[in-house]
This record gives sequence, structure tokens and C-alpha cells, in this order.
Amino acid sequence: MQAASRESYAAAAERLEAYARRAKPESIAGVADELLAVAELLRREPRLRRALSDPARPVEDRTELVRSLLGGKVGDASLKLVTALVDGRWSAPSELLEASERLGVEALLASADRAGDLGEVEDELFRFGQLVAGDPRLAGALGDVVAPAAQRAELARALLSGKAKPATVRLVEVALGGFGGRSFEAALTRLVELSAERRDRQVAYVTVAAPLSDEDERRLGAKLSELYGREVSVKQIVQPEILGGMSVQVGADLYDGTVLRRLTDTRNALAKR
Repeated sequence: MQAASRESYAAAAERLEAYARRAKPESIAGVADELLAVAELLRREPRLRRALSDPARPVEDRTELVRSLLGGKVGDASLKLVTALVDGRWSAPSELLEASERLGVEALLASADRAGDLGEVEDELFRFGQLVAGDPRLAGALGDVVAPAAQRAELARALLSGKAKPATVRLVEVALGGFGGRSFEAALTRLVELSAERRDRQVAYVTVAAPLSDEDERRLGAKLSELYGREVSVKQIVQPEILGGMSVQVGADLYDGTVLRRLTDTRNALAKR
């Protein structure tokens, strides 16, 4: 988002946080569903997106349009949040859509946070991503953008039913819809990171040939937390083909100490002689 859009989103996000501090988890989850439904409406209706983000149109007109469309169809809390978005200034109609979807996701995360489930939701999202990545047929079925999103969501619900928190299932559905214009895999990764950010943590993706013990994972997390000056959420990716060692990626920082990398470097050096 450009600066004006970021400021507009931040104002609406502050309102969401104020609401979430006093609301029950199930109420916040209901608001999340309504916000995501509004985002879907904006995705389907480009003319509406343009009308609601047009800086030449008076704020009162945009607000009245929102109320005429959504009044009686969404709850008061959701209507106030959508109105807060429309009151802002948007650099492009697409950024209003992005903000609506992001606000719905943040509401889902807030509901999980209030219920004390956010850490578990973060882990469930990551584990589901790993499950999908390890099964090419499943990855193809869920990542097939030609197939209807509802059909792919039904498959995901069948896989997660009774095994994941409701917020996790709903967030997977958001990822299947292409959250932020991303692929399913990239959307899941972003949702994991947003879950961690809400807990004031940074995600470290640790690739190993065999799973780390709980104690080794704890020590690694402590070292990374000391290095980055904040809590780090360690996510293990097991890839036997790296042979040994590990690679650690935190944001744009990559530390690759795998045996495979050292062998590759040696092979390349010998080939140059």
C-alpha cells in the first residue's frame, strides 16, 4: 500500500482493536466473516470499489452508499469498521479491497487471540502448509485456481474437520481465495507470519534433514530471539535431501549451513578449475 492507504488502513485497524478488546471471541469471529464478505463483494464489483475509493467523491456520499448497501445486512460493529475504511483516502481502488480483506483476517486473528488459541492457530496453519507441500496431488488440487474456490474449501474442511481450530479452517479458506492476490502456498505463509506478528514474534523457517528435539528447538529459538531482539517462532521444515546441517530464514535473512550447500559449493569450485 502507498502512504495514504496505509494511514487509512491503520485508522480502521485501531477501531478493530478497540472493539476486539471488549468483545467476545465469537462476536469478533462474526465480524470477521462479515468483513470478508464485504471484501468478496468488492472483488466482484470493480465499479463499487471505484465509487467507494474515489477521492473526488465527498466522504458523506461514500458513507451513505455503504449504509444503503450494508444496512440491515451486517452488524453494527462491522458497518462501523467498513465505514471507517471508506472514510479514508485510498491511492487505488485495489488498495481498498486489500485493506478490507486484511481487516477481516486481523479480526479472525483477534478472535483467536481473545480465545487464547492464537499460538495453536499459527502452528496449525504452518503444519497444514507442510502437509500440502509434501503431497503433490493435494497441492495441485488445492492450488488449482481454475477449480471453484468453494470446491477447494470443501476439500480443505474435510481434511481439517475435528483436527484444527475454527479460526484455522476459516483462514485456510481465505488463503484458498488468494489472500492479497497470492498463491495458496504464499497466502498460507503470510497468514502464519501475521499470526506471529500479532503475538509480537518473528518467524524463523528452519530446514533440517531430521526433526530437531524440543530442547534443540528451544535453544535455537532463544539464540535467534537474542540476535533479533524479539521473540522468534521456530517453524521446522524437514527435508532429508539436505543431508545434514540446517538453513535458517528470518525475513530476508538466510543462513545456509546445510551439507548439501557445502557439497554444491565444492562441486562448483572444482568445476571452475
